[in-house]
Amino acid sequence: MTPIEVKVAIIGAGTAGMGAYRAARAHTSSIVLIEGGSYGTTCARVGCMPSKLLIAAAEVAHKARRTDPFGVRVDGVRIDGVAVMLRVQRERDRFVGSVLESIEAIAPAERLAAKVRFQSPTILVAADGQTIHAERIVIATGSIPVVVPVLSTLRARLLTNENLFELPTLPESLAVFGPGVLGLELGQAMSRLGVRVKMFGVGGGIAGIHDPEIRACAQQTFNTEFYLDASAQVASVVEEPSGVQVRYRSNAGDWQTEVFDYVLAATGRVPDLAALDLPATQLPLNERGVPLFDRFTQQCGSSTLFMAGDASNDIPLLHEAADQGRIAGENAARYPDVRSCLRRTPLSVVFTDPQVASAGFNLKQLNQHYAGRFAVGRVSFEDQGRSRVMLRNTGILKVYGETGSGLFLGAEMFGPAAEHIAHLLAWAAQQRMTVAAMLEMPFYHPVIEEGVRSALRDLGHQLQTGTAVFDRDLDCGPGA
Repeated sequence: MTPIEVKVAIIGAGTAGMGAYRAARAHTSSIVLIEGGSYGTTCARVGCMPSKLLIAAAEVAHKARRTDPFGVRVDGVRIDGVAVMLRVQRERDRFVGSVLESIEAIAPAERLAAKVRFQSPTILVAADGQTIHAERIVIATGSIPVVVPVLSTLRARLLTNENLFELPTLPESLAVFGPGVLGLELGQAMSRLGVRVKMFGVGGGIAGIHDPEIRACAQQTFNTEFYLDASAQVASVVEEPSGVQVRYRSNAGDWQTEVFDYVLAATGRVPDLAALDLPATQLPLNERGVPLFDRFTQQCGSSTLFMAGDASNDIPLLHEAADQGRIAGENAARYPDVRSCLRRTPLSVVFTDPQVASAGFNLKQLNQHYAGRFAVGRVSFEDQGRSRVMLRNTGILKVYGETGSGLFLGAEMFGPAAEHIAHLLAWAAQQRMTVAAMLEMPFYHPVIEEGVRSALRDLGHQLQTGTAVFDRDLDCGPGA
């Protein structure tokens, strides 16, 4: 079998891999894109898009049940589980189809459907014996779900994001393990669609929130809709013909046993690297088996290998994967002219209700890098004008600034419209705005964003760059 010889090989055709291909292709036509699994990207197939479709259905159901406080009467809400899942699958397939069109537009000579492993730092071997000789290689193999030991014996009734969206209808009950991003988004959506949900975590973490006050607010709020114990004691999880039996210590302190239709393992994801035979690359690996790399170049040391996307175990978000892919692809194609590239201000959103978001430095990072040199501004949305009008007045926003310079450093939030507010704050952080400069920006009335101004005013006062903050900003109305 004649070896394939190229300047650049990219392993993985997900978001990062496609980004790397497009970036490298602008510099060279000697390239091959290798994919050993299903085409369509994790986001489109089993991630962002199908989960948001499920969340959208849940939001409609939730709003229909909460009309009475507005004086609007809706007589009954009936959930058609089959119809819900059919729409999720139909629209999911449409998103996947768009990705497949992009793949099919790539010349057949530049793509290879095969699982490969390293034979050496520059040689890949496919399962059928085909070898690929590449001067530079981008590793963009993505990630796979983690199934923790307590769930390892489950089979037919174990769900992950890889198979949940294939359900023909909604289950009657669901035990969710892991109150992280995935677990909370899907668990809350299922609950609002009429599924009996209980959620179990370890260590007290909730959706990656670092501020303890915000985390406590989130836990209390979610517990008004479904059972959530972020520090659960689970004695056993046993699959039976009728369901999955879970024995756990309740929040009240007593031991309980319940049976659920399914268990959702939302206990994290790990880089999908095991099949690559990375020792053959001679690269130094970290404690998780991931090659060490420079996040501003994506290059592994001084080698001809580059990391991108979830495989890098850096920031498992689509926009980060796209950026990493672009950087890795450009540098692989230009090698040895490897250049440091812009890494955008960190930005994350969890699509629960209320939403969770962070922009810039979070509290954990501030305590590591700015200990004793930052101040905190705060606002509660409980009495924020527009939020209260819409009955979305739950949550807290914390904003952080550097003492002395007044530089805006970041924010954490649990509350309404967090996906939009986080963007504004991430832009401000990337532009290296001061808190004083941010307060010079326009704020309309009445909007939820007025809560941002209240938090910034509080922060300015803490930084001693502004006047004392009153309970209400009377110039803009109640709770502005």
